[in-house]
Amino acid sequence: MERPRRAVAVVARWLLGTALVTWRYLWETTPLHRSECRGDERDTPPPVPPEVVDDRAQLSADGYGPLFHRRFLVRIADATLSADRLADRVVRDFKHFVPTEVVDIRADTVAASGLDVGDELLVEMPGPWNGPVRVAHRDATSLHLITLRGHLEAGQVWFRAREDGDELVFEIELWARSASRLVHVLYSRLRLAKEVQFNMWVRFCLAAVKTSGGRLAGGIHIDTRRLDEAAWGVTPLAVSGRAAPG
Repeated sequence: MERPRRAVAVVARWLLGTALVTWRYLWETTPLHRSECRGDERDTPPPVPPEVVDDRAQLSADGYGPLFHRRFLVRIADATLSADRLADRVVRDFKHFVPTEVVDIRADTVAASGLDVGDELLVEMPGPWNGPVRVAHRDATSLHLITLRGHLEAGQVWFRAREDGDELVFEIELWARSASRLVHVLYSRLRLAKEVQFNMWVRFCLAAVKTSGGRLAGGIHIDTRRLDEAAWGVTPLAVSGRAAPG
């Protein structure tokens, strides 16, 4: 009975949760500064530690279509948390930062100290895909995740916090391609999956602002850079010691 109940829950999040998120997005008053342009060789993914890569890892070179390099950045004034304390909240309570009416987080094996290298999360998302990810790196002010087989994307994401003068800066940086031709149609052509994901990361940033105890300064900055396959040859330095498929 557990599997049918979980399937019903996923469908409910897709139908009801997506409608709610869309409504909130339409009425969102937070300034969103969006830019999108063609990328270059500087947008290729950073290396991934080889010790966290196995046959289940799904890196950018394993994906389909163009590579999207995206950054979501917020500047926070009057924060009561330091950068390392905000990052610690992310690794200890990742679920706190996501829109739970659409997304659910399963992390059955994570210790009380929070996410650490090798730990895995299952991000249950709307539609036919879940989002399994693995921690590739963790330090005092950042968390690095890679996608695993079954995720709708192939790539990696960094969460970082830092101080900049009197302000606290929080950013999410992603490098990803579609996991398959079907996802590519939904993501790049119909833009459905892209907008659902966009809303999720916007909500994550706003949750970081609220958790910090400060206030948003200047809105949310979203920068998207697109690299077509011909521009990067499907051979980014996506992982040390693992060749891209050829």
